[in-house]
Amino acid sequence: MITELSQRSREVLRQIVEVYVETGEPVGSKTIANRLPITLSPASIRHVMADLERFGLLFSPHTSAGRLPTEAGLRFFVDGLLEVGNLTEQERSDIEARCAASGRGTEDVLTEATQLLSGLSHYTGLVVAPKRKDAAFKQAEFVGLSPGRALVILVSDDGLVENRVIETPADLPPSVLVEASNYLSARLLGRTLDEARVGIVEELEADRTELNGLTARIVEAGLATWSGDSSRETLIVRGQARLLEDVSAVEDLERVRELYDALETKKEVIRLLELTEGGEGVQIYIGAENKLFNMAGCSLIVAPYGNSHNRVIGAIGVIGPKRLNYARIVPMVDYTAKVVGALVS
Repeated sequence: MITELSQRSREVLRQIVEVYVETGEPVGSKTIANRLPITLSPASIRHVMADLERFGLLFSPHTSAGRLPTEAGLRFFVDGLLEVGNLTEQERSDIEARCAASGRGTEDVLTEATQLLSGLSHYTGLVVAPKRKDAAFKQAEFVGLSPGRALVILVSDDGLVENRVIETPADLPPSVLVEASNYLSARLLGRTLDEARVGIVEELEADRTELNGLTARIVEAGLATWSGDSSRETLIVRGQARLLEDVSAVEDLERVRELYDALETKKEVIRLLELTEGGEGVQIYIGAENKLFNMAGCSLIVAPYGNSHNRVIGAIGVIGPKRLNYARIVPMVDYTAKVVGALVS
């Protein structure tokens, strides 16, 4: 189809999609005539629009209305005509600063990234967080923060770093934290948290550790911070209400309600991780191309993030109407995914 479209037809399609993204309304020939970089009469533009409609790239919602892009037209635009913008240095710095914070855990970073994407895009942000159950660990460390507080750091074989804060006695000697770090690291090496926890609890209960009572309590507190972790991926969603901002009909409202239910129950959404594992960089799903978001006439822009071994461990993206500002949101999702991957690793 690309080879069959003339440069003039491509430019008309580009302008129609860009106006549709801005307004959400059908686009007429006079509007396009005023935007084209070349001189073309409204009659000639209507002829081009009729050709694009025959190709299945445009449709007319009413007899005398302008044209709107079909899902195929949007896909054609995204694949062949989209000019992706660049983030400014200030935008990059803002994303890095919002996502990064000393002493915060992976879930905090991911939650902040989700909220950030929702705010910047003005649509719904989501993140699929990595599951913890099957991760093998290689290191643990206790670091004093202030009197009465210490940071527990776990590093997995995958390169994922997780931080949690625990309460400690105010006068805790630094040597206790060193001893607790060495003990826990030795027993975590090459094991999952569940595997290591069983052996450690047995040793502590049988008093076979040669640890003093204070160090043993610190080790127990460190383990307890992970006791409620999920055994599967976690979905974090922010800005769901923004999906209602473009609703214009009762049937649209019903589809958005169905999407709300799917997001709430996490039905099908964890498949986002599977969707991103097959490709590199940002991926765009428009309407019927994705089973979940077809029900609400939505588009999804999503990117994987990986660990220090370049293995995909999660996904981050934006859901919105099919008239998303793809040129602005694609680089935003891409850069945020890179920042998140670096932080959680």
